[in-house]
Amino acid sequence: MEKATLAGGCFWCLVKPFHQYDGVESVISGYSGGHVENPTYKEVCTNTTGHREAVQITFDESIISYREVLEVFFKTFDPTDANGQFFDRGESYEPAIFYHNEEQKATAEALIAELDSQKIFSSKIVTPVLPYKNFYPAEDYHQDFYQKDPEHYQNYQARSGRKAFIEQHWGQ
Repeated sequence: MEKATLAGGCFWCLVKPFHQYDGVESVISGYSGGHVENPTYKEVCTNTTGHREAVQITFDESIISYREVLEVFFKTFDPTDANGQFFDRGESYEPAIFYHNEEQKATAEALIAELDSQKIFSSKIVTPVLPYKNFYPAEDYHQDFYQKDPEHYQNYQARSGRKAFIEQHWGQ
């Protein structure tokens, strides 16, 4: 099993897309990249911990490749916005790809270059590719939120502008 650690704004919105794919063993919401050990949601929201809301995906590389995981990821957020996502602003909502090894780094950088050359977005992709440092699972009530409170999740997706952005760039 391999791991991918990805930040794309609100972690609630990064779980459901990956649950649809064979080879994805788990998707855990949490916090990554910061300097505070075992942070809470309240602490991360202060934008003083260095952590971003992220998901850690455990997947079987023989069924779904890291590149395929990244291709799904890029269809879940705005990779041209480095300061947060939609109406969620600040460091805790900044996107990032946290690579676990040099192969993941090279794959991420190559895919970013490819997407930029295709001009899918009106601006260049600014999502950083950073070395993996840490990951701390979020509180239980954040895990699989789209299943626990589907109405709230759907309203958040629509009102934040995320759903419209995704449909504009990728279709339904």
